Amino acid sequence: MGLDFSKIKTFSAHSRNNLTTLENMLDPQTHTAPPIPDRYAEAFAELVKRIKKARQNGRPVIFSMGAHVIKLGLSKYVAALMDGGIITHLAGNGACSIHDFELAFAGGTAEDVPTAIEDGSFGMWEETGRWMNEAFIMGMQNKKGYGEALACFIDRSPEKFPYKDDCLLYRAHKLGIPCTYHVAIGTDIIHQHPAANFAAIGFTTGQDFKIYCESVSKLDGGVFLNFGSAVIGPEVFLKALSIARNLGCPTFDITTANLDLVELGDFRVKIGYDDQNYYYRPRKNIVNRPTSCGGWGWHFAIDHRVSLPNLFEKIL
Repeated sequence: MGLDFSKIKTFSAHSRNNLTTLENMLDPQTHTAPPIPDRYAEAFAELVKRIKKARQNGRPVIFSMGAHVIKLGLSKYVAALMDGGIITHLAGNGACSIHDFELAFAGGTAEDVPTAIEDGSFGMWEETGRWMNEAFIMGMQNKKGYGEALACFIDRSPEKFPYKDDCLLYRAHKLGIPCTYHVAIGTDIIHQHPAANFAAIGFTTGQDFKIYCESVSKLDGGVFLNFGSAVIGPEVFLKALSIARNLGCPTFDITTANLDLVELGDFRVKIGYDDQNYYYRPRKNIVNRPTSCGGWGWHFAIDHRVSLPNLFEKIL
C-alpha cells in the first residue's frame, strides 16, 4: 500500500527564509544587461531577428523554462516579454509553478535545500502544498489545465495572494496567454504533502499537454525557446511536435534555441553513444531533431542573467 502520507509534518511557508524575493529580483527598467559573449553575438542577433519576424507575421513564440529562471530573479523579464506581445505561450516544469505560486502569496521562494534535507523539512510547506492541491482538485472538477487551475484559485482568494501581479502564471492568465506546466509525479515538493491528490495533478497536467500541443501545432514560421529545462522541456516538446506532424500540421519552418550553461562544442556534428553530450536531451530534442527537415536550431551556453536581459533589450 505504500507509506501513509497523512502523518507527514508540514510547516508554514511564511516562517521560511527565502533565497529569492521580490526585493532582489532584477528590474528590466533599471538593470543593464551584460554583453553577449563575442562567440555567440552573431547567432544571438540572428535569433532576435527571427523572433521579431515571427511576431510581425503573427507567428508564435513559445517560451519553455526551468525553475532557475525564477530562482535567479528574472521573472520580471519574462513578464515584460509577455506584456510586450513577444511570448505567446509560457511553459514550464512543476518547480516553475511552485516558485511562481509562492511568490504570489509569500513574496519569496526557494529554500536552502542542503540544510533542509538533513531533518526532513525540505519542501514541507503547508500553504504551498495544500493550496496548490486544492487548486488541482477544483481544476479537475471543472476540466481545466494545471496553469489555469492555479490562476483561477488565486482569483477566488485574492486576499491570500498580495503579490499576484508578480506571478507569471497569473499574469499570463490575465493576458490570455496559455501557461502550461508539465509534471512528472514525485519530482515536486507538493507531491510530498498530506493533501497531495495525484489524480488531480495528473488530470490537470494532462490537459495542459493538450493545450501545449495545440500551440506547437501552429509553430510553422515561429520560434521555440528553451531556457534551462534539461529534461522535461525537451522531452515534452519532442512528443508534442510528433503529435502535430502526425496530425498533418505544418511544423517544419521553425526556429529553436536552447539556452543553458552546458558547453556542447560543435552541437551540429553527429556524435555517438560514447560521447557524454549525446545524452543531453536539449541537444537532440530541441536543436537538431526538430529542425532536420527545415528551420534552424541553436544552442547558447550563456547564463540566464545575461541571455534573458539581452533578449528583452534587443527586442523591446
